[in-house]
Amino acid sequence: MTSSLRPSDPALPAPSAAPNPPSSRQPSLRPPSPRLAKLVPYDPKNLPAKVLLSANESPYGLADETQARFLEALATTELNRYPDPLARDLRTKIADFCAVPEQYVLIGNGGDELIFNLLLAWGGPGRRLLITPPSFGSYELFSQLTGTDLLTLARTKDMRIDEAALLERLGRGDVDLVMFASPNNPTGDCLHPAFIERVLAATDALVLLDQAYIEFADAAYDATHLLDRFENLAILRTFSKAFGLAGVRLGYLLASPLVTETLCKVRQPYSVDAVSALAGIAALDTAEIMQKRAAITVAQRTRVAAALAALPGVHVFDSEANFLLVRIEGAAGLWQRLLDEHGVLVRDFSRALGLADCLRVSIGTPAENDAMLEAIRCVRR
Repeated sequence: MTSSLRPSDPALPAPSAAPNPPSSRQPSLRPPSPRLAKLVPYDPKNLPAKVLLSANESPYGLADETQARFLEALATTELNRYPDPLARDLRTKIADFCAVPEQYVLIGNGGDELIFNLLLAWGGPGRRLLITPPSFGSYELFSQLTGTDLLTLARTKDMRIDEAALLERLGRGDVDLVMFASPNNPTGDCLHPAFIERVLAATDALVLLDQAYIEFADAAYDATHLLDRFENLAILRTFSKAFGLAGVRLGYLLASPLVTETLCKVRQPYSVDAVSALAGIAALDTAEIMQKRAAITVAQRTRVAAALAALPGVHVFDSEANFLLVRIEGAAGLWQRLLDEHGVLVRDFSRALGLADCLRVSIGTPAENDAMLEAIRCVRR
């Protein structure tokens, strides 16, 4: 490691010899917070492969029309100036797109930043987060980073939330924050708004409905109509999936002004850069392209699910997202062979709690899906 000190000025006298030999030097850095002692850095398993079906990304790059709008706006943007802290132009576009008031919208550097900010504001020592694993791993990670007590309610054998048990647990009145993903990652199932309404009525905890994959789901699962009635509801969405902007890092929250204004107290002041905001605006201005591509992905999901389910010993979970959770014997070994022998990368969940022998397969282009299916057939012959 290079020193952060400036080199000594040659005109100055040489420093005297160190009083102790190097081997006896005392540590020069205090240890980090004890909360980090057992934490392992997040590993997205971003390995090189010919067919990338592991991260639930869109397989499609920016459409020509979207890119043209983005580059035109970028050409007239003064990047030497700090961006609008609230990205108001993008905020207006999101509000129109989601049919909510502007004050209900808060934008972040990806959905992860907004999840972290929710735990900064509603979590912390002595406060409790309730989740229903298996679900998005950042919920647990960020609870540990913020010192928030974590409560877990296991899912049923078919990977559904035990609704009665959840409502009973919330009825105790000691939960500060609840986080659901709908569609859930990695299982793909959705929560119906009627159940979400029962949850919101049963608790004064802030309830996050993480809908990163909502564009691939049936319209019946949209819960934005509940925002006006329940100030303890926050809905998280992103440009990373259906809009194909995972490389930009852009997410947004829909919630009552009480929530969005509180989060402004803990958010980084310039977390959304000017370039990301322009990309988001261009994507919304051409949203019909995203919608057509999402429809293609849904059709491919149906086709791939049927093809996988036809293989002996394979169980495919129902999904409303752009991925499928698949239970298949010897999943870990299959994952390795798919990568080593065929260059196909999917996500191995076989060591996760409740997900023995499970792989998560993102839906790609028709050609990528065909390559993945053929690779699985070859490996299992």
